[in-house]
Amino acid sequence: MRRLGFVQADPIRAPARAQDLILRQRVRGYRAGDLERRFVDLGLEEDFLYAYGFMPDETRALLHPRPDPAVAGPHAPSGLAAEVLSFVRANGPTHPRDLEERFGRDRAVNGWGGFSKATTQALEGLHHYGLLRVAQRRDGIRLYEAAPRAAPPMEAPERARRAVMLVARLLAPVSLASLHGALALLARRNPGLGPLRPVVAAALRSGEMEEEKIEGEHYAWPATNACWRDQEVPRDVRLLTPFDPLVWDRRRFEHLWQWTYRFEAYTPPSRRLFGYYALPMLYGDAVIGWANIGLFGGKLDATLGYAERRPPGLAFGRALDAELARMERFLESRKAAGDRRDRAGVGQR
Repeated sequence: MRRLGFVQADPIRAPARAQDLILRQRVRGYRAGDLERRFVDLGLEEDFLYAYGFMPDETRALLHPRPDPAVAGPHAPSGLAAEVLSFVRANGPTHPRDLEERFGRDRAVNGWGGFSKATTQALEGLHHYGLLRVAQRRDGIRLYEAAPRAAPPMEAPERARRAVMLVARLLAPVSLASLHGALALLARRNPGLGPLRPVVAAALRSGEMEEEKIEGEHYAWPATNACWRDQEVPRDVRLLTPFDPLVWDRRRFEHLWQWTYRFEAYTPPSRRLFGYYALPMLYGDAVIGWANIGLFGGKLDATLGYAERRPPGLAFGRALDAELARMERFLESRKAAGDRRDRAGVGQR
């Protein structure tokens, strides 16, 4: 986690949550749910970088303090939010359900145009402004506690520089258009960092970042990341989440592999081309297709598709079988954890 600096989160579990699918490719022996189980031990935080996700405390320190645009200064909670903050400070780690007993179940319009519990929105707002932190997760649900008193923050220009370099390193080599898009998402949630395009321009001028135009597309990366040029590419098959840094930059995806991948979880079934949660299939140095995966009766079921055609030969078949076996073991751990929770629930009843 400290090497990456950030892992994107997503609540969909088909076949597993994005954060687990990202880490299974980077942590030897990783099993579904390990991040949630080790969250406290690892001293991790949750917050919004260019997307919502998990991060070490040094990354979260780049994002705070967040000014309140309504007052152009520090956020001062009032009304229900102030009451929720007082409750959490007095009671310690708090499940959203705990607040229902104290404040009721009133609902309010959320940022998606739907409805959420007003107390849940208050928790999320207090977390956004750094007054609360995520203490742990329980079956995917965030439990909040009061954030400790923060150390004096570094100056905003330095926080902005480090945040830009972190995002560029995560996605490197990243198309400049996509980098600016990711930084626009970062700036929207972190207006205190100031404009970020000039930070990129300054890094390119100083040599802290490098760039190159390839077939009409501008790419950029931190100068310290240039070692990827010389890395040997293993001839493995890897099934990636749609949120993996390798496929996050859709411009780069189309440029390198000459086909368009779409995340279709929110697309009506009749209009899907790939499937509800199609996992991009990496083979060697190319994403050649996708897979829809599920665990049924303890056995892995995989429906595969290819951008052009299935690679011929035994080598690909063996590599694919190895990855499907890894995925089955990975998903079995999630099922086993669910079975243990079910048995515990029966015992409690």
